[in-house]
Amino acid sequence: MELCSHHGLEPRDLRKIDSRVPNLVPTILARRSGILINILHIRAMIKSDTVLLFDSYGTVDTRLNSAFVYNLEHNLRQTGSSLPYEFRALESILASVLDALRSELSWLHLVVEDLLEGLEDDIDREKLRMLLQVSRKLTGFLSRSRGVKSAVAEVLESDEDMALMYLTDARNGQPRDENSPLEELELLLESFEKQAEEVIAEIEQIHANVSNTQEIVELVLDSNRNRLLSLDLRTSIITLGMSAATLFVGLFGMNLTSHLEEDPYAFWVTSGIAYLMAGFFIIIGLRKLSNLRRIGLSVGGTGSFPGAYGPNTSRRPDSANLSHARAWWWRENQFRALRREQQDARIRGEWLDSVGGHMPQAVHPPHEAPSKNPASARGSGAEEPLHPGELGGNAPPRPKK
Repeated sequence: MELCSHHGLEPRDLRKIDSRVPNLVPTILARRSGILINILHIRAMIKSDTVLLFDSYGTVDTRLNSAFVYNLEHNLRQTGSSLPYEFRALESILASVLDALRSELSWLHLVVEDLLEGLEDDIDREKLRMLLQVSRKLTGFLSRSRGVKSAVAEVLESDEDMALMYLTDARNGQPRDENSPLEELELLLESFEKQAEEVIAEIEQIHANVSNTQEIVELVLDSNRNRLLSLDLRTSIITLGMSAATLFVGLFGMNLTSHLEEDPYAFWVTSGIAYLMAGFFIIIGLRKLSNLRRIGLSVGGTGSFPGAYGPNTSRRPDSANLSHARAWWWRENQFRALRREQQDARIRGEWLDSVGGHMPQAVHPPHEAPSKNPASARGSGAEEPLHPGELGGNAPPRPKK
């Protein structure tokens, strides 16, 4: 409470920089008495002539803190700078935050490169565990970086907060308002925001590489598992064939008289039949397994459109064959629609004839001749079915059923 009363703060403001609460959301709070900052390893309060630094919970990088304090003292002692005291302190804090982000980014980049190169040569359990840990660290690092950028973006979106951050002018009796020029602070914050965006873009690129590697590793492991399963199935099929051949051994091993013991050809005939049966089961089983292993985008060896993939086409059609199949499928549907219309018209005509009516005949003016359109000529009498090729375009010939 003494700290709050001395610096004109509310107790709720100190919760934003409470060092006993880890993993706080990065925030920049503008108050009339000062600027409260909680970003990564820095928790400070900037006043018009003083900077208060608070101990950060869990901070172990003493080198980074020492460099920050040194740069802060150097910038605050400058007398020829055009920036006011609070902006020089804010610039030092943001520069230290950016250095911390880039330092962690460089370390993660080296770790990811070494790990991905190792996975290209050999995939083992230890490397996969490290890859999972690195992926989690990248996710957390990306979240922290976005939080830092969001904290700066919130200040840029509020002219009132930026006006309150001109502490020197307020102390001199010239406080800023929302309509006052705020170019100095805007340029400072926008520059940091752009650099933070660059760091975030690099993190996203590294995270995308890790995610792609994880997917490829999963595909490789799945492929190896499928190969092992295929080997197991082949072994089972061969065992099945040999078991079928041993059926004759069991039959002739019984202590029963078969009257084939004295036949000179019985052994060779029985052995041949056993070998043929074993080979038959093995060949059939391997062929079935080979058919099951064929993976494609089509179902049952046919494409998504009628007649798209015939028996003489390749299993992986190119774009030209696919477009040709789609055009044929569309014309086939149009052809069926015309056939249905013709059947409906014929049924209506037969019904009118049965009730004593008649279909109205088209009357042509004397100066006009009847239409020579073959399609209209089919409207009366026996209707000749249309072919899909007559709908226009280079339609393929209709397949024979």
